[in-house]
Amino acid sequence: MSENKSSEIKTIQTIRSKFKKALSDYRLIENDDHILIGLSGGKDSLALVELLGERMKIIVPNFKLTAVHVSVENIAYQSDLEYLNTYCKKFDVPFVNFTTRFDDKLDKKKSTCFLCSWHRRKALFEAAEQLGCNKIALGHHLDDISETLLMNLIFQGSFGTMPPLLKMHKFNMSIIRPLALITEKELIEMERIRDYKKQIKNCPFEKDSSRKNAKNLISELEKLNPDIRKSLWAAMENIKADYLPKKI
Repeated sequence: MSENKSSEIKTIQTIRSKFKKALSDYRLIENDDHILIGLSGGKDSLALVELLGERMKIIVPNFKLTAVHVSVENIAYQSDLEYLNTYCKKFDVPFVNFTTRFDDKLDKKKSTCFLCSWHRRKALFEAAEQLGCNKIALGHHLDDISETLLMNLIFQGSFGTMPPLLKMHKFNMSIIRPLALITEKELIEMERIRDYKKQIKNCPFEKDSSRKNAKNLISELEKLNPDIRKSLWAAMENIKADYLPKKI
């Protein structure tokens, strides 16, 4: 076996191991779950289809999957739906394209990019309800979660992020993030190994955001501590409330 092939096998094994650990540590999947996978067509959601699809074939716990791609009628780009459908079939995951639209003229205070994202998320919940799903799996990875933590600290003055498991209070639905322990670097390597087809995005409203700044900040912190992502994660699980300010 070549050194390159051996390295690729090790990468996939590491990703599978971290994926399994997230499922176990945060109890993301339970018996009889019907999980909607939010399939954007990017590397993270494609990896999620593969990893959950493989897991679905293991007897315990017994659960179902449906991959849902949300198309927005009034946004100028369109994903390759045929590719996404064919890809899902490889892992015996049913594929649904859910269409929505919104009027950005009704809310001038928010950017079109924000409104599009909000309506896509709303459409995922509507699709989940129609399909009888009780959980929505999203492709956020360790870097996404670390960046959100920093963004909330810097811009919102709050200590919080996107947890691996979020139970919604208003209705019977949970959001799960099975890629929570996997780095973006590992997923980029998986994308190369699996040779995912790039989805061409020419959205006229897509632009740089605070997330890019947070990503750059983590890169700078990585120079001080190569394990900065692990440290940030450990900090979230090791809150020492007695050593934080508390109003009397």
